[in-house]
Formats: sequence, C-alpha cells, structure tokens
Amino acid sequence: MTMWLIFAVMAAVAAVFVILPLMRGSRALSAALVVASLGLAAGLYWQVGSPGTPSGAGQVPDIADMVAGLAERLEARPDDVQGWKMLGRSYMQLGNYGGAVEAFSKAVELESGQDAQALVSLGEAHLSNNNQQMTPREIALFENAITIDPELPAALFWSGIGAATRGEVLLAADRWEKLLGGEPAPNPEVRQLLTQKIAEWRGVSVAETTPEAVAANGIDLNVRLSDAARTALPDEASVFVIARDPRQPVPPIAVQRRMLSELPASLTLSDRDAMIPGRNLSAFAEVEIVARVSVTGEPTQQPGDWFGVVSTAEQDDDVLDVVIDEKVQ
Repeated sequence: MTMWLIFAVMAAVAAVFVILPLMRGSRALSAALVVASLGLAAGLYWQVGSPGTPSGAGQVPDIADMVAGLAERLEARPDDVQGWKMLGRSYMQLGNYGGAVEAFSKAVELESGQDAQALVSLGEAHLSNNNQQMTPREIALFENAITIDPELPAALFWSGIGAATRGEVLLAADRWEKLLGGEPAPNPEVRQLLTQKIAEWRGVSVAETTPEAVAANGIDLNVRLSDAARTALPDEASVFVIARDPRQPVPPIAVQRRMLSELPASLTLSDRDAMIPGRNLSAFAEVEIVARVSVTGEPTQQPGDWFGVVSTAEQDDDVLDVVIDEKVQ
C-alpha cells in the first residue's frame, strides 16, 4: 500500500497549493476547493491502478516514470478516452498544469464535449495553469458542464463561481444552494462557509434575530389526512412539512418534522425552520408547501409515501389547508 500512501500525500499537498492563492479572497471558495482537490485525489486513487497491487522494497515505481509511461502508451493509443483523463488527473497531482490542459482537451475532443466531468476537469486545469484566474474560457466550460449534468457537484460549484464572476450573484446563490442540498453533503465547516457566501450574494444577514421576530415571518398551516391515507398509514410514521421554491425545489427553504399521530395539526413554518441560515422563508413571495408522510422515516420521497401539495399563490387564506391524499407510486 506504500504506493497509494504516496498518492494520498501528493493529493494533500496539491490541495494546499491549489488553495493558497485563494486564501486572500473568499473563505467559502477556499474551503470548497479543499473538497474539490480531495475529490480529484479520490479519483486518482481508484483509477490509476488496483489498490491491491503488491508493494514493498523495490516494488514502488517512480511516480513521474509511471505518468511518463502512461503518456507514452497514449501515443500508441490516442483514442483511449479514459487514458487521457487519467493522464490529466496525474498531471494535476504532479503540478504539470499545461500537460493536464492538453490531456483533458484530448478527452473532451474525443467525447465531443459531452462529458460534464471532463469539461469541469479541463476548466480546473486551465484555472491552475492560469494562477486561478477565472476567464470567459473557464466560465464557458463550467456552463457547458452544468447544462449536460445539472446535478454534478463540481459543475454546480464552479459554475456558481463563474456566475458570480460575471455579476450574476443570485444565479450563483441558486447553484450553491442546490449543491448544499445534494449528495454527498458537505461537512459542517464547509457548509457554514458556503452558506455565508450565499447569504452575502443574496444580500441578507445570517445573524440570529429574536425568536419573536423570526416567528412573525411565518406561514400558518392546517395539515390533515384524507380518509384513504389515514387507513393506509401507521400512526408511528413520520411527517415532513416542507416549504420549497417552485423554481428550485431542492434544497427546501424550511422544514418541520412531526408524527402521524399528531395529525390533524395546526402549525407555523417560519424563518426559524430554515434549512440554510440566511435563506429565509420570509424572503420568498411564493412557495409550495408539501406535507409528506414517510413510511420509512427517510426525508427523501420513497414509493409508498403519501403527500399533499398547496401553493401560496393558490390560496389567499390566512391559514393554508394541506390535505395529504396522494400516494407515491
């Protein structure tokens, strides 16, 4: 395993050198770059070869020689897309950013620019080769990537920065909020830093307000079950009451969790229920309210769950009536 330990150390060092030029700017960007760099390391670990390769004295090859050997093999097999991607990742770890640009460019060309991760990798290589300067070239690569795969975390992250660079800070906030709501979830420290940047882009404060002020910015609800749902569901099931943006349902704006045995119930969703600090319910002119009974207890929708949906645009009453009457098939 000595060989793989070397790669891990290289990855850690690479992460530091990628981040250092940005430490004078956004802390949120710096923290997220740690994640991105370590993600590259994980890809290198699993794709350069088998972790089961024998190791020991005399069996650890020189890493530069390994990469040179891969480059030589690709001269004889120029259509090997995965080989070019592996070479690009290897060059990134070695700090040969110009070589990484060439390798990822080959991969993108062979795939006609249809692989989102390859586009992101090429954009990252250009950034590293250009002292982390975001130019229209990188922005275009990240925009193409998110168009192909709107759920790709790296595409959400970098296209968010690209949007902010060109002054579209609300679009940047939308993309980073979607990143925070996806999988895998960022660790708490990174989440906090990203959240702070989102709040800055949206022009809101993440400072805590008084409980009275927070509670005042709420939506009053009556949540109840249809007869069919009541008959089909166990009392110990969980109920998630969610406020979401109709244009961007993930992540939710605010959430409360109740038990089915509590229904029917009157409750209020407010800013204190916010999923992301600074992304307050009171800031949205229109939201959808979803009440969902989870038969598994999972917060994500599963077959067999029951739900009800109502929009604040559809009901003008002071108290919204949400009836759980549809089953997830």
